[in-house]
Amino acid sequence: MQKLNNRAESHLSSQVECELENLGKRAWVNQAYCGTPPPVHRSISTVYNPQPLFHSQLDSMGKVSAPNPYPAENSVMNQYHEKKSSGCCSFLLRGIKGLWGTTLTKDTTENRELFVRTTLRELVVYIVFLVDMCLLTYGMTSSTTYYYTKVMTDLFVNAPSDSGVTFQSIGTMDDFWSYAQGPLLDGLYWTSWYNNQSLQTGTHSFIYYENMLLGVPRVRQLKVKNKSCKVHKDFEEEISDCFDVYNEKKEDDSSFGLINGTAWQYHTEKELKGSNHWGMLATYSGGGYYQDLALTKEESAGVLANLNNNLWLDHGTRAVFIDFSTYNANINLFCVIRLVVEFPATGGAIPSYQIRTVKLIRYITTWDYFIIGCEIVFCVFILYYIVEEILELRIHKLSYFKSIWNILDVVIIMLAIVAIVFNVFRTIKVDKLLGNLLKEPSIYADFEFLAFWQTQYNNMNAVNLFFAWIKIFKYISFNKTMTQLSSTLARCATDILGFAIMFFIVFFAYAQLGYLLFGTEVESFSTFHKCIDCRKHRYCGFIYFCSVETNPKLSNMFLAIINDTYSEVKEELASQKDDLQITDLIKQSYSKTFMKLKLKKEKISDVQKVLRSGSKELEFKDFRETLKEMGHADHEISAAFSKFDYDGNQILDKEEQETMKQELEEKRVVELECSLATTMAKIDVVMEKLGLQDAGKTNKKDATGKHLTIRNEVKILFFFTVLFSYTIDILLILCKKLLYPKCLISLLLTF
Repeated sequence: MQKLNNRAESHLSSQVECELENLGKRAWVNQAYCGTPPPVHRSISTVYNPQPLFHSQLDSMGKVSAPNPYPAENSVMNQYHEKKSSGCCSFLLRGIKGLWGTTLTKDTTENRELFVRTTLRELVVYIVFLVDMCLLTYGMTSSTTYYYTKVMTDLFVNAPSDSGVTFQSIGTMDDFWSYAQGPLLDGLYWTSWYNNQSLQTGTHSFIYYENMLLGVPRVRQLKVKNKSCKVHKDFEEEISDCFDVYNEKKEDDSSFGLINGTAWQYHTEKELKGSNHWGMLATYSGGGYYQDLALTKEESAGVLANLNNNLWLDHGTRAVFIDFSTYNANINLFCVIRLVVEFPATGGAIPSYQIRTVKLIRYITTWDYFIIGCEIVFCVFILYYIVEEILELRIHKLSYFKSIWNILDVVIIMLAIVAIVFNVFRTIKVDKLLGNLLKEPSIYADFEFLAFWQTQYNNMNAVNLFFAWIKIFKYISFNKTMTQLSSTLARCATDILGFAIMFFIVFFAYAQLGYLLFGTEVESFSTFHKCIDCRKHRYCGFIYFCSVETNPKLSNMFLAIINDTYSEVKEELASQKDDLQITDLIKQSYSKTFMKLKLKKEKISDVQKVLRSGSKELEFKDFRETLKEMGHADHEISAAFSKFDYDGNQILDKEEQETMKQELEEKRVVELECSLATTMAKIDVVMEKLGLQDAGKTNKKDATGKHLTIRNEVKILFFFTVLFSYTIDILLILCKKLLYPKCLISLLLTF
């Protein structure tokens, strides 16, 4: 059975819209993109699209057809269907284009409903992508990471030696050797329980009984050349040596001391496969003089004693690095530790450390394999969005980059591609390192490079996830409430830029002033980037403190600019006319769904209820509020009201109300006639079909007569059941339509 394709004319858009209900789309079609034929106007204009009054059990019979009260319109639709079904390839092509249909690939400038629907579809797809991205990001982290880092910090940084020296309290070279031969060795080698019972782990050390020491630790130092700086001529006789602050160009690469052995010979960064380190005083290269320790505590103690006795650290030493890695199989985490002691040209020592707890082996548990599935879905999404952005760039050319949201899309995609490439690289690199370590357990396991980039990878994912959450504003910005934030920031951007210039002028002026006044006395002002807080000088400090108090006033100016702009934007949005919102689409879908289930009353009846109020003048505000409570959309209410508001004063007088009532009644009649004609046609077809089947079986043999009689009885029983159902439906219609004589006359003529 073909449904009637009814249309309504809307005042909200100059473009004619049509709803192809017989296709089951339940959505407005953009004629500019799908070639929808123009509607055929009927003799009776409508307020709302008519809906069937009832459905029966025979609606699913595909061969049953009803008389067509609108042959002209259906002939146009038949031509449209023939054209659409002419080729499967064109249908598939349209489906593929629809898969990447966005507000930038479709012409939505004059079709508000198409814009909202397209944006809503984009939002749903993006939310799925965002959930998948969150699973990936949080799947790489664990709450145990913090505790793993903490116990390692307590053991190697805060544990004191017999003389009370901790790593953080190292101030001289002597303190360094006390720490290295005491707390360092004690923390690295755990081969027995607290009761001196052996751990029975062979030569492997298990720190805290749980964390396996990978390979052997490495101690490395960097030196600068003698005569790398110039001594004033007045002191040349007293001072013969001069070692400058560290600079890679002044790095010493000559052999010294015992000469033989890696500890006394220089190795380049390429030979050590190392990387730069950003310390407290300078950025150090990955080369230098190194010494690998042993698998046992006794051998390592002998190695350190040999270095100490032969003056491995001297005037030229500028930094010492202690590197080692551990692995905890219980939580599948690596802990890569680097302890650094810098020896400045001023003398003394400055300790610092880096402890990176990372997950380098990805796939072990069931959750890890679930993450594999999420990673595959993530790659599919990235491919999907790459194609989408290419299509948008192809349509809009360079104007594509005028939107900040498009630039954000490109940034997210680029960071995601980098993350995918690093994922593959990390997996291959870790497998190679572990393979070499298993073959030679006595070598140094250099996980520093991987740990560094894994940390950067985690940071990059955090930034990418932040941008991904911010991107949600792109899809919800069509809502007036959500537009307030973006509109406020866009409008006050110029004022904020001017304020930022003024703020940074004052900020840098105070930073330089603090550095010059207190840099020699206060640690917080010892460098330019530390000049923020702390005052010590008796007089200048007081003046500096008082003048810095003007900074909160600058912050108040910043907030005042935003507050003022926000008030303007909010006032303008409040005065704007309400456009089609996402809530209207939800209400439409809700109404259509319940109309199918016969759980919602007809729209025409709702309008008639409003008109029965008896008021001589009906204002649009009251008309709108009443119908919105009944579940009607704003654009439908506006279309119905403006159709009969001939003078445009937003008020329906008595005459205009009567005109609306009369048209509604005429529409009721047409609707009832169509429904009755359809019902009677179904009954006629069923009776004819049953009659033909019975006539074809009268020539059967008598031997099967008993079975034919039973079948005929079943068919007759089925026929009367259906007929009874339709009779009940017709009686219900009559009870509702007794006020319309035309309906009774049409019903009698039909019978």
